[in-house]
Amino acid sequence: MPSSMTPGKRRLLLSGLVAGVAVAAGAIVSPVVLRRGASDSDPLASARFLDLQGKSRSVSEWRGRPLVVNFWATWCAPCLEEIPLLIAARRLYKGKELEVVGIAIDQVDKVSSFASKMQIDYPILIAGSDGLELVRALGNRSGGLPFTVFLDRFGRPAQTKLGVLRQPELDSILAALVTG
Repeated sequence: MPSSMTPGKRRLLLSGLVAGVAVAAGAIVSPVVLRRGASDSDPLASARFLDLQGKSRSVSEWRGRPLVVNFWATWCAPCLEEIPLLIAARRLYKGKELEVVGIAIDQVDKVSSFASKMQIDYPILIAGSDGLELVRALGNRSGGLPFTVFLDRFGRPAQTKLGVLRQPELDSILAALVTG
């Protein structure tokens, strides 16, 4: 800066320079942040999984129907406890177009064998260990299982539940979900 410039003019010039850099940085960074924010706002809808046949699937396939998305694993005793409850709920609410989707945080061979043995009749998707990052993005900070997300007909989360679902609680949630 020229030495003939007064201290006040230097501060003003420096402030203008800093403001200009901030505006330029904002113009460059904000589209990236907005894009990230848009996908982060609905991490479940944008996630892709493999089903038990190896086909790539997305939870958004069931948009238009109330949906119960249950994260579980074959090694999780409380998860296994609620599977018969989910099978029964799917059958009971089938006329209301409710769907249950299990997302296993496990290995495909273990899940396939277990699903066959338990006669799970709802879709099972495989998230593997990446599923723990997804449940955290959905609000389950501890990454505990089982974790269930209830989506309305528009794919919006209506409620979440960390831990085992019990019949009265599930009945109450589903009644609100299918009438909403």
